[in-house]
Amino acid sequence: MPARYRPLFRDRQDLLRTHQGLDLGALATARVLRRLLGAPLIAGRHTRLLVDLNRSRHHHQLFSLVTRDLPRAERQRIVDCYWQPYRDQVSASIEALLAEAGRVIHVSVHSFTPVISGERRECDIGLLYDPGRAKELATCRLWQQALHTRLPGLRVRRNYPYRGTADGLVTALRRQHDPRRYIGIELELNQQLATATPVVRQPVITALALALAEAVGGRRNA
Repeated sequence: MPARYRPLFRDRQDLLRTHQGLDLGALATARVLRRLLGAPLIAGRHTRLLVDLNRSRHHHQLFSLVTRDLPRAERQRIVDCYWQPYRDQVSASIEALLAEAGRVIHVSVHSFTPVISGERRECDIGLLYDPGRAKELATCRLWQQALHTRLPGLRVRRNYPYRGTADGLVTALRRQHDPRRYIGIELELNQQLATATPVVRQPVITALALALAEAVGGRRNA
């Protein structure tokens, strides 16, 4: 939380530590995937209770209940200082990788709360994609199959617990890039898994990385 906005959250410290404040375990997972796959990592560093980096500029959930009633100029300052630089950094990285390799598989790592509104989500891993983009569909199918082979008891679902075409950074990037060159996938981890002990979590993350590498190789050879 930037020092300028800490007074807004002085009485909300508990909220900051919940799934409303951050995707619990997502950054730790992304760091392991970066190491295992040798991929670049661009991480959001500020709580989404300040501004949600995964929401479009005019989305009604860009700002939280805490910040949405700030003066317009202050909200614009937040966008200019925190939201826009992150989006620009991701976009520039995608453009550079496309120029270098001709194709990018972009995995945006998130986590989800296991129970919401009293409903338990029956899933360990969610792979979100646009079913209308053939390469995303093929990659996620192969990734799911490879995960089932490596960890048969792992509950892996596609386009669950969210739709892969809902508002988000990956959705915005799809509008900018050829579907043959840009493959955007959101990886969703159940927070019970994402925050488990290393003994429980590490084999799953390792399997995620190896299965993705296998899926990419299998799709290339298909």
